[in-house]
Amino acid sequence: MPGALQVVDVTWFLLALGFLTAFFVHKLPLKFPGDVEQVFQDLIRYGKTKSPLEQRRAVLRLLDVPKRWFWHFYAISVLWNGLLFILSFRAVIFGEAIPEFLTDILGFLTGRPPAAWTELSLTVLVLQALLWVHSFRRLLECLLVSIFSDGKIHVVQYAFGLSYYIFLGLTVLCAGVSQPTDGLLRDSAGPFLSQLTWYHIAGVLLFIWASLLQHSSLSLLASLRTNSSGKVETLAHRIPHGGWFELVSCPHYLAELLIYTALGVCCGCCSLTWWLVVLYIFCNQALAAQLCHEYYQSTFKAYPRHRKAFIPFLL
Repeated sequence: MPGALQVVDVTWFLLALGFLTAFFVHKLPLKFPGDVEQVFQDLIRYGKTKSPLEQRRAVLRLLDVPKRWFWHFYAISVLWNGLLFILSFRAVIFGEAIPEFLTDILGFLTGRPPAAWTELSLTVLVLQALLWVHSFRRLLECLLVSIFSDGKIHVVQYAFGLSYYIFLGLTVLCAGVSQPTDGLLRDSAGPFLSQLTWYHIAGVLLFIWASLLQHSSLSLLASLRTNSSGKVETLAHRIPHGGWFELVSCPHYLAELLIYTALGVCCGCCSLTWWLVVLYIFCNQALAAQLCHEYYQSTFKAYPRHRKAFIPFLL
């Protein structure tokens, strides 16, 4: 029921709390006893940040999968969130009912009755469209732009990544359904389009800018491994220079946070559910950026001291 504690909100809050706790535990000088510390580090690190764990037990290395499998996450997202967008679009334009299995899941996550999804607002479609565009762009970047080394991710991280975008797509529906439709009829294109507001436009503009920032940052990282003709000449890590890399070690992580913030703006800045998603993204990216920042600092003695991890001048 509206106003009650929702499963979807609790889930995102606990995820954010988990990564925030991991961030502070990592920063503390205290370590877990025995193999617990090794397992903890193995679960929070991936790619190049796993290099300090090269002497891990063989059983832990068996749980590694290639980091280049990241594209699987975005492929799942393109398919799943594309399906959700089509279902929502048909519900809005043609008045078709959302499948019962989906309303049952959404009802469990929010405590709302199935009738809550009989009239979807423009906000839902905007969020779904932006999420699909983001996922499709990242899929293309993984396949065509990024040059992956032999870095690894933990199988638990891989399983989490596969399920993440499925749950995120459901969260979009949970967050968007609370947006008011102002009594507008869903089967009228005119009234439906009249729901377009300043915060949709502002959110889309921020989304575009943040996406360009992320793409340019990932392209710059890829260029560190190619020669002037675009041919891969090394898989080694180098110090990135140019663009926002002059301010932070991981501008692509900052861009990820801004992309999710943009979707929060599209919700009119009033969706608690989506701001909990943004909180999770902040905690997740802060941990990943800190580990990456420490890797650069420990690997390159001439690494610029003024750079922060992923928020200019702050963090």
